[in-house]
Amino acid sequence: MFRPLLRLLPAAGLALALLAAPAQAQTATAPQTPAQFLGYALGSRFTYHADVLRYADYLARLYPERLRVQPYGKTYEGRPLEVVQLASTRNLARLDAIRRSNLRRTGVETGTPDADQPAVVWLSYNVHGNEAVSSEAVLQVLYDFANPQNADAQALLEKVVLLIDPCVNPDGRERYVQWYGRVAAAPTNAAPLSWEHREPWPGGRYNHYLFDLNRDWAWQTQRESQQRIALYNQWLPQVHADFHEMSPDAPYYFSPAAKPFHEDITAYQRQFQNRIGDYNRQTFDKNGWLYFTRETYDLFAPSYGDTWPSFNGAIGMTYEQGGSGRAGVRYIKADGDTLTLGQRIAHHHAASWATIRAAADHQAELLKEFGQYYADARQKPRGQYKSFVVSGAAERMAPLEEYLRQQQIEFGYLGQKQKTNAYNYATGKREAVTLQPQDLVVSMYQPKSTLVKVLFEPQSALEDSLTYDITSWSLPYAYGLQGYALVSKLSGKELSVVSKTKPSPATPPTGNAQLTPKLSIDNRQLATDNSQPATPYAYIARWNSLRDARLLAALLQRQIRVRVAYQPFEAGGRKFQPGALIVTRGNNEGLSRRFDAVVRQLADSVGAELTAVQTGFATTGSDLGSSNVHSVGRPSVAVLAGAGVDASAFGEVWHFFEQQLGYPVTVLGTDYFGSVPLTKFDVLILPDGNYADALPERQLENLKTWVRAGGRLIALEGAMSYLAGKKDFALKAKGTDTTRTRKPDPARQLRRYAAAERESLQELVQGSVYPVQLDNSHPLAFGYGDTYYALVRNPLNYQYLGEGSWNVGMLRKGQAAAGFTGSQARRKLSDTVVMGVQEMGRGQVIYLGDNPLFRGFWHAGKLLFSNAVFFVGQ
Repeated sequence: MFRPLLRLLPAAGLALALLAAPAQAQTATAPQTPAQFLGYALGSRFTYHADVLRYADYLARLYPERLRVQPYGKTYEGRPLEVVQLASTRNLARLDAIRRSNLRRTGVETGTPDADQPAVVWLSYNVHGNEAVSSEAVLQVLYDFANPQNADAQALLEKVVLLIDPCVNPDGRERYVQWYGRVAAAPTNAAPLSWEHREPWPGGRYNHYLFDLNRDWAWQTQRESQQRIALYNQWLPQVHADFHEMSPDAPYYFSPAAKPFHEDITAYQRQFQNRIGDYNRQTFDKNGWLYFTRETYDLFAPSYGDTWPSFNGAIGMTYEQGGSGRAGVRYIKADGDTLTLGQRIAHHHAASWATIRAAADHQAELLKEFGQYYADARQKPRGQYKSFVVSGAAERMAPLEEYLRQQQIEFGYLGQKQKTNAYNYATGKREAVTLQPQDLVVSMYQPKSTLVKVLFEPQSALEDSLTYDITSWSLPYAYGLQGYALVSKLSGKELSVVSKTKPSPATPPTGNAQLTPKLSIDNRQLATDNSQPATPYAYIARWNSLRDARLLAALLQRQIRVRVAYQPFEAGGRKFQPGALIVTRGNNEGLSRRFDAVVRQLADSVGAELTAVQTGFATTGSDLGSSNVHSVGRPSVAVLAGAGVDASAFGEVWHFFEQQLGYPVTVLGTDYFGSVPLTKFDVLILPDGNYADALPERQLENLKTWVRAGGRLIALEGAMSYLAGKKDFALKAKGTDTTRTRKPDPARQLRRYAAAERESLQELVQGSVYPVQLDNSHPLAFGYGDTYYALVRNPLNYQYLGEGSWNVGMLRKGQAAAGFTGSQARRKLSDTVVMGVQEMGRGQVIYLGDNPLFRGFWHAGKLLFSNAVFFVGQ
């Protein structure tokens, strides 16, 4: 028996929901409702992702003149990613013309936009998989706007084009929905202690690699984000709304957002946020639904589905419904009321309508302001800096260049040496600098200039320290590159040499000729018989970037013996720093004549550069056969996952090995770790987490025995904190400050209740960039200079490691290069070890207080993590 959605609501809610339902005309055949199509009432159970898409396909086949389904990719687990395009019959017939007109409005395409262009509204549902009500609500939204009998919806579609993503995170949703379907009682049990309200680790929030896709809009490290934003950039909508859930005891949240607002959220964007909030408020007030605004959810960091679209000119919003993975189908809240899935659907459904209606009612104004936003971006960009210049080794610049292309950010190259004054990211000062021809230049005079400013700004202006996420993310720090910010415009007459083509080095290295873009060879040792091809003695790769780490991973998996230099040397007319990889013919005789082809092919496959040399003799420094050149073993690597381990921290390690490094890693569960024979592994990684239960005393003893026998233990963040002070571990927390001689006034210690949240900020580090002093003679820091810019998120407070250990990375003054740090946390972040290595028997414990793989976008740390895996202890 089919039941409509509204019959699932409490009696009082039924009449109220009817008030929000759109008027319908009686002129054309209506489609099947979601309940009729699926065979159950919306709100009675969760719908599988495949069935959500089936319903969209059914509507597209039924009404091809007003609805299309556009696939835009697949998840890591192979599930389809799709956007549903909804428009009036007239507008759908000219949909691509509307899209191109919209791009002309931004300046991304040249030409004049159409005068009668509808506004473009993009709605994203279910970015967090276990916030599963979103994809239930979208079924009702699709029904409403596809239905020719719904005169109200069809009238709105004359003024807006809808782009609806029914499920941004299918893998996470299916993890949650399938789990819930297995454990839900019949009928469902609303008691919070019931099994169906206790989602197991890692939960459905994240994607396959346990990344939070709502923190990936700006960084696009995940396949889902990359594919979605490639489509988004083909449209650049005027409005983007992101639908979420939060604690089941919370009421509904809609705009206006909380402070801090990033300074580049324009006055009009704030105003229109308020306007959409008014549309929502009217509906929620009429229905008597609880809600809140201007709290918790700010518009500052660019990572999110409200901020990143905002920095691309849209009115970006977050909607939050109480519920999430704990709520299931029915949940008894702390106040004794029962929250139902039907109620949650009704709220998101109403917010979707309010958003669409506000955009349609103000279509002309939205388009005008959107066009002005991009005109200002091109002609009058915001902020004091008008150009950003980035320099570094070519292999380190390549990931940044690819990232800028993904973002549709225009860039070029300087083309000539130039002296000027600029803000130096490394020193934090404005000073005289010399720019080089190969330096990358990003001008603020382009359509994406606001996004450029946000991503490159050295120090984000923070109007309120009470913020939701990290407070610094500047790209030069994130990519480990030298950056400069200039107040002058490096384009046009002032710098006509800016080019899309990167200049080659002015002077090639002595004694080398380029054979291919990725291979150089020493000509001074060639055989005198030119008819015989040169046979390299060895191939050398610099250790500068993730490309080189990928090369090492590929070589080791092909059973090719690799050596690493522990001292600087010169060979083949080139200078090499510690960490350089050396692959000698004599060490790999098993490859015979295939040696050259295999090594070169592997280097080409990962984009690494090789230098071929004809002798093992070093012009300066140690020869290639010296004891200062160590063999690199092929480590068997394991990582711990499960209860107690932070799911996203584990996912960052997992994704790094499988998708970035290309090296096998074995995942071990905390539930059976005590029975694992650790002798099968050379390296064990403990991601951030709480290890009190995962590593009890007995297991710690086994772990220490394994390390003493030659194992390498890598402890990150919370795992490092857990080991601090434990027997035999050299890491110790610093004691409390005892320098005060006068007893403080007890009255001054009293706290005001209302100020508790703000006072707690004194103890926090909110994703701030700190310059970490490195001992780059240690293998853990190979490939780096004497400073590493770390994105610190916890108040590290450790003593320097003592005898038998190495303090590889240290914070000395506790002064952030960028971002917010509370006053108490700043005191702790002085004279503390950030990265260190303890020798324990024949093995090592590697401490990483900063997570060098944070969210997959902190590229500067990836080589450091590779050092920990491959080089330490060799």
